[in-house]
Amino acid sequence: MRIKSQWFKDGKAKTAEQSASVVAFITWRLAQNAVKQMRAAQFDIDPGPQYFAFLEEFLVFLIQVADRIAYGQLAGTYRAEFTAALVIRVAEILEENQDALLGSPAERSYKSQFIALFNELSNDYATMGYTEAGPDFAFLRILGYRVMHIMIKKDQTWVIDQIMAIEAPQAVADIKKGMQGLFDSTPRPERRERISGE
Repeated sequence: MRIKSQWFKDGKAKTAEQSASVVAFITWRLAQNAVKQMRAAQFDIDPGPQYFAFLEEFLVFLIQVADRIAYGQLAGTYRAEFTAALVIRVAEILEENQDALLGSPAERSYKSQFIALFNELSNDYATMGYTEAGPDFAFLRILGYRVMHIMIKKDQTWVIDQIMAIEAPQAVADIKKGMQGLFDSTPRPERRERISGE
């Protein structure tokens, strides 16, 4: 999957909200791509509640990864603002799609439900290892295990392997690429204009 990894740099530092908006778009595309890949691998993910349950789990995982990437590049306050803004923006994108396809919920908004899920899982993910190579086995297993409970019975046997060996590592590689240079405000050199001899 192609992810834009070069950003226009004007020398001005981007706000946490601006950076989060960019990463929210990346994570949304990666989560949708994971659904597409899972379906191509013959896993059944039906449109409707199951589809969004998968997206929610994958999005929480990707936000956790984005936060770990940001940890190595950002000061504590900016990182906290970035991650909070990222959760909120992803929740808004998710809610827009859920409202359109599922209708409005009877009780809590989809946005608040996603934020609650993120907060619930943050303690579990926080205890897992993350290095330059990416998330460790236990980090990946949380996602695989939670996705297993979303799948229908015939798919539960193999889904953890699919998530841990293929879908999650690919998404991690893509989000790392997408975030590369995001927090660097160094201006890019101007392009030279081509001069035609005509």
